[in-house]
This record gives sequence, C-alpha cells and structure tokens, in this order.
Amino acid sequence: MTTDTANSITLLNGVTMPHIGLGTWPLDDAGSASAVQSALKLGYRLIDTAENYGNETGVGEGIRKSGIAREEIFVTTKFNRKWHSVEGVQQAWEASRTRLGLDYIDLLLVHWPNPDQDRYVDAVEGLVRLLDAGKVRAIGVSNFKQAHLQKLFDAGLVPHVNQIQLDPYHLRDDLAAVNAQHGIVTETWSPIGRGGSLLAERVIVDLAQRYERTPAQIVLRWHTQRGYVPLPKSADPKRQAENLALFDFRLKDEELAAISALQRPDPDMLDADKFGH
Repeated sequence: MTTDTANSITLLNGVTMPHIGLGTWPLDDAGSASAVQSALKLGYRLIDTAENYGNETGVGEGIRKSGIAREEIFVTTKFNRKWHSVEGVQQAWEASRTRLGLDYIDLLLVHWPNPDQDRYVDAVEGLVRLLDAGKVRAIGVSNFKQAHLQKLFDAGLVPHVNQIQLDPYHLRDDLAAVNAQHGIVTETWSPIGRGGSLLAERVIVDLAQRYERTPAQIVLRWHTQRGYVPLPKSADPKRQAENLALFDFRLKDEELAAISALQRPDPDMLDADKFGH
C-alpha cells in the first residue's frame, strides 16, 4: 500500500492528524520540554506522550513555551491498566489533562490491552464517552493485536488509531491490513528501529546516498508512503528537522519493496498478550 505525499492524514471521524510526529519516550520532564519546544518551532504539529513516560508535565511546558497556538498542535497521550473501566478513563483523562495543562486532548489511547485483566473493551467504551463529550478529538489504542481488535469490533467499537511497534524489521503486515480494512490509522513507535542496526543496512545506506538523505529519512519515508504515521524520538534540533523533511521526495515501489525485504524474526519483540502497564 502506498499513499500520496500529503503531510496529514484523515481519521475515521474526519479529524485531520499530521503524518509524522515527535515521540518523547524516554525523555524526562526537562528533556521533553526542550525537545517539544524545539520540534514545534521547527514545524512539528503532532506530539506523542503517555502517562507511563512520566513526562506529560514537561510536554505541556514545551507546548506553552513554543508560542504555537494550541489549536495547531495535535497532542496524543496514553493511559495505564489501572484506568481500564468506563469511569476510570474519565479519571485518566482528567489526570493527563491536568499534567499537560490543557483543556482537551486531541488523541487519547489505551496504552496496552492487558488481556490478563480483560477490561480493555470497557476502557474503549470510556473513550467513546470522552469523545461524545468533546473532551478528546479522537480515540485509539496502542499495541493491540488482531484478537484484541476483534473483541472491540464485536462490541461495535472501532478506534481511530492503533499505535504499534513497526519498522522494516517488523512489518506486521497482517495487523496493518486489519487496521486498514477497518479504517484505523496505523501509527508506528520506534519507527527507525531500536539500537541503530536498521540504519546501517546496506539497502538503507545506498538509498540515502542516492537521494542525498539520511538513512533515518529513508526509513521514515518508507513509513509514510505505506500510509503509516511514524513517531521518531529526537531531542536534537538538527535531527528533528531532518526527520520532518520527508515530503519533497518519493521512493519507488521497488525501493519500498527492497526495504520491506529486511523483515526478520525477533523473539525479543514485546508481546502485548504478556507485556503491558
């Protein structure tokens, strides 16, 4: 699947979301305040945080210090398993909103399904109530596998976004296809891999030289041309600017396929049936 060069993407409910954002894990409050302020001044408009990152206060500070109008910024955060009930989600929203210092949250996500407690359907029902009340602009889930999504579908619930670990080493085509089938946007965390080995792959390096881009730009363009919304983390303004500069070049279909051919088994990948918070 490919998409055009537009730098925004439209969710199921008609809300527009930027096509790339800034990830903030594992930055602390001070680091996230600086990184968010820098990123927004450079042109980022999507910022991703979470209760579990412990940096929502810093993210809010960075937003205020940037001088960018609130309505221009798309703020995403996520809540933990403690709040997996209809009423609990209201409390999670209030706590995150207060830490961020915002009147509303653009996108609120269930961070992990935590199927051992089996309350994520209730959590999404709570998100729907927030949406109906105008307290969030969009709702979603994170790290949900196909079976978790199916339980939502069976309950008549369709999230707008599913944020998952995905990169050329971890294609997850089956899950991405389910998302696409239901109109759910696939958002990707750790989009350029974890540890840096992906960026040293010969095919990535060769394409970077061909297009006079960084290896990270090549991988991030792979994400956006496949219709995904990547969330690269960087606190360095130079790298932030590079990561944002994706929409003035386009990879060929055969180049996308060569990058996708890097997929490999990963026994250490976090399993949402066993891991969560």
